Amino acid sequence: MSEGIEGIPQTAEQETKGTKEEKEALAAQEAAGVEQTGVSGHAPRTEHADTHFENPLRDARDRRLPKIAGPSGLVIFGVTGDLSRKKLMPAVYDLANRGLLPPGFSLVGFARRDWEDQDFAQVVHDAVREHARTPFREEVWQQLAEGMRFIPGDFDDDTAFKQLRSAVEELDASRGTSGNYAFYLSVPPKFFPKVVQQLKKHKLASAPEGSWRRAVIEKPFGHDLRSAEELNAIVHDVFDPEQVFRIDHYLGKETVQNLLALRFANQMFEPIWNRSYVDHVQITMAEDIGIGGRAGYYDGIGAARDVIQNHLLQLMALTAMEEPAAFDAASLLTEKLKVLKAVRLPQDLGQGTVRGQYASAWQGGTKVRGYLEEDGIDQSSTTDTYAAVRLQVDNRRWAGVPFYLRTGKRLGRRVTEIAVVFQRAPHSPFDSTATEELGSNAIVIRVQPDEGMTVRFGSKVPGTSMEIRDVTMDFAYGESFTESSPEAYERLILDVLLGDANLFPRHQEVEESWKILDPIEQYWATHGRPAQYASGSWGPEEADEMLARDGRSWRRP
Repeated sequence: MSEGIEGIPQTAEQETKGTKEEKEALAAQEAAGVEQTGVSGHAPRTEHADTHFENPLRDARDRRLPKIAGPSGLVIFGVTGDLSRKKLMPAVYDLANRGLLPPGFSLVGFARRDWEDQDFAQVVHDAVREHARTPFREEVWQQLAEGMRFIPGDFDDDTAFKQLRSAVEELDASRGTSGNYAFYLSVPPKFFPKVVQQLKKHKLASAPEGSWRRAVIEKPFGHDLRSAEELNAIVHDVFDPEQVFRIDHYLGKETVQNLLALRFANQMFEPIWNRSYVDHVQITMAEDIGIGGRAGYYDGIGAARDVIQNHLLQLMALTAMEEPAAFDAASLLTEKLKVLKAVRLPQDLGQGTVRGQYASAWQGGTKVRGYLEEDGIDQSSTTDTYAAVRLQVDNRRWAGVPFYLRTGKRLGRRVTEIAVVFQRAPHSPFDSTATEELGSNAIVIRVQPDEGMTVRFGSKVPGTSMEIRDVTMDFAYGESFTESSPEAYERLILDVLLGDANLFPRHQEVEESWKILDPIEQYWATHGRPAQYASGSWGPEEADEMLARDGRSWRRP
């Protein structure tokens, strides 16, 4: 015998349909987060109890609720690297500070350091103090620090991985992580296979019943198509494709996501977003710095593999794709793949592609070294620090519209933008007046550093004559919204913990991107050397000539 919901003794045989419905309603309320108290954890219910009670602390207008991670933890391999110190650890703290991580969230570091847990916590503390976006709050830090653990060891050290498994099990018990863990591989690509195989060997990749395990992999994902396919096979032998999250931090930037909102949430842009109105599209990612101390990583990879294969082709796919059926990972993948499969290379790669290397020059008032003079770079290196390509998308929307992609180091300034340049008006009644300063209309999406959008159009200059020149209408995130944009890694780490794969390239996209770039790299490998360009300029003259042959010119960002 046991007490029924209304205090009436009853057996299972006596349980009525009404009682079952009442229990189900109670369970539904509990699942929705309704707190009720009582000796058994439930408030005593009477015949007249209100079954429509709602938690007054929950508000349907609070859009954060679906974006708060459940019980979980994050394991970072290569936790002593720059990426971890400058981006990942501060992002974890900022998420906690914004109330988007669970109270028992745990952070485990794995690296070749003879550290104790408190040493690791101090390193994270220093990184947060220096690089976090949100203000430092002691109470948030203390709660986060309680869940920090450090595992010293190499990637082939079985003892270290046994300790990692013990730490995960201990945190499950002490912090309530429910067996949910994401493994972040912030390590050089050559270590990816070893780490995932060790995770499999020590049963860390297999989640307990009702839990999840996920792998987060940084670019570059492969060196060419063949290596990418081999790496995919190794990773997918351990993790299912939907468990693998490939990080492209550009896709976590607010402005990139706003590109989809701009196109598909408004009626004024999409009708002209096609070959009937667009003359060409320019996608630029420029850096004003050299390779610094990254010679070992950068030499042999170059600008095209480092940036075009992932960042710029992803931006191109988002710019050119058709409207997805829904804003979910599968629908976005379908439409992006259509674009990547429709990309066509120039018939003459010598005329439609350019590569360059920065040379010594004065930049920003300082004399800087050329690429071949950097420490650790061979004098005969043909690695590109600048790359520009002209691509076509062979489909009904974009047939005949060239997409110009360029990236480089030691350029005029740090900027990433997408410029959709429109055709000139077919007839102008003003040609007999002053229209020399009237260019083409353009919509420019600024990805960084000044996130926003600019619309360029012609307007009459005040005065008695009909003089027309270009003006701009500007939207900036910092001026239009009171909340500053979160860092890309904040959004992406949270999405990993939520299992939301919308902003992560799938393995099919990675392989299609390599199919585009591989023929270009193979051509460059057998045709001459990179052109030289002065540091602080906007690239080699050959890049300007490439557009001039088409009757166009590069935008000055």
